[in-house]
Amino acid sequence: MDLQNQMKTAVAHAAIEYVKDGMIIGLGSGSTSALMIKSLSENLKSGQLKNIKGVPTSFQSEVLAQELGIELIDLCSVGKIDLAIDGADEVDPNQQLIKGGGACHVREKLVATKADQLLIVVDETKLVDKLNNVFPLPVEVIPSAWKQVQTTINGMNAESNLRMAVNKAGPVVTDEGNLLLDVLFQGGINDPHKVEYEINNIPGVLENGLFVDLTTKVLVGKIENNIPKVFTMTKN
Repeated sequence: MDLQNQMKTAVAHAAIEYVKDGMIIGLGSGSTSALMIKSLSENLKSGQLKNIKGVPTSFQSEVLAQELGIELIDLCSVGKIDLAIDGADEVDPNQQLIKGGGACHVREKLVATKADQLLIVVDETKLVDKLNNVFPLPVEVIPSAWKQVQTTINGMNAESNLRMAVNKAGPVVTDEGNLLLDVLFQGGINDPHKVEYEINNIPGVLENGLFVDLTTKVLVGKIENNIPKVFTMTKN
């Protein structure tokens, strides 16, 4: 197992320590979250955890959880979520996030906002000094509006591109049936609150991948002396 996967595995296992019997858990998406879902399943099968229900944030997490025998409930059917555990593509010193590399940030944000706690699990490569210097901000748009939204965003000191699929012809289609613009602001994002608000007020935009003031705690996997370790990120 390479070093990054060792970090991901360590932090995924550490996240399960925050899960208690009887909880409703938001099941995040992405590679680290997939490892967390597998760890959760192992704890349920061994009897270490009982009476857990999961709310998936994507088709990916839904299919995986079903395959592993985790009981699922629909987001529309639950009044609140006790704990959501999810990954992130970037985490800044104030624990503001960019998510959406897996094209499912709309449901991820719905689950996060309904959760009493949002636990973010990442490896140390996801920590950045400023959001959006490297990783583009995903913006989900209604298919018929993508060009109009792109023109508006490109007038905001930014460059945006329609995300294209790798194993199919044409653009990526999200779990909600929409398209994605990947946006890079010149000099990165200085004010996540402002950018989140301004982009979400562009007609044709469904949601963007900035997760602002939602994080409760960030667990970070790292390698020290060739040994994977987990630490809790301190918020600025």
